[in-house]
Amino acid sequence: MNAIIVDDESLAREIIKKYLEDFPGINLIAECSNGFEGIKAINDLKPDLLFLDIQMPKLTGFELLELLDSPPVIIFTTAFDHFAIKAFEVNAVDYLLKPFSKERFSEAVNKSTSVINKNAVRPLDDLMKFTDNEKSYIDKIIIKENSKIFIYPVSDIVSIEAQDDYVMIFTQSSKHLKQKTMKFYEDKLDPAEFLRIHRSYIVNTGMIKNIELFEKDSYRVLLKNNTSLPVSKNGIKKLKQFINNS
Repeated sequence: MNAIIVDDESLAREIIKKYLEDFPGINLIAECSNGFEGIKAINDLKPDLLFLDIQMPKLTGFELLELLDSPPVIIFTTAFDHFAIKAFEVNAVDYLLKPFSKERFSEAVNKSTSVINKNAVRPLDDLMKFTDNEKSYIDKIIIKENSKIFIYPVSDIVSIEAQDDYVMIFTQSSKHLKQKTMKFYEDKLDPAEFLRIHRSYIVNTGMIKNIELFEKDSYRVLLKNNTSLPVSKNGIKKLKQFINNS
């Protein structure tokens, strides 16, 4: 059985490696100090078991999971709070709350080994839905296209357009298709910065140049990149309220 560690804390990685000495059947094939190294190692080496930290700079553990081609069995290792524990209980095989004992580590590994041997790995859908439903606003959007990963701070996003089961994300210099819903971004982008002005469009309010009357009772927004987007009746109400509150 092959395993990979992804944790930005060197001491945490050393503890896991030390505890793994009691499990000769588990072969540690890589250890990674950040999410980007982790994505490449996991997608290239396809481990059976992953020890994954949550709070890492640049790319969190949850964001890493979204970018994996084929997620392995996961044991979360974290110093995080009750949110993490609740999330882990939704889908992870187990979690280790730092600092964890050797006995607790062994319990998690034995549980994971049993799952792997029974081929009872569950998909991550429930976990991703759980994290999607968290109320905190996102500060970046991560997109994987083939072997490339793009990370944009939300301030770089100009607009988002509905595309069936996907959305097209427009930045100031490019556009990317991502498998997420408009509802997700409507909920997860700060309404002080982003508004859903139409069932098919979310706009960065800082990118709005002006609001134009298009036809009777019909409006469009002109953005600073000279893009013009339709505004629904509900959307114009939101825009007027936003302007009044600004």
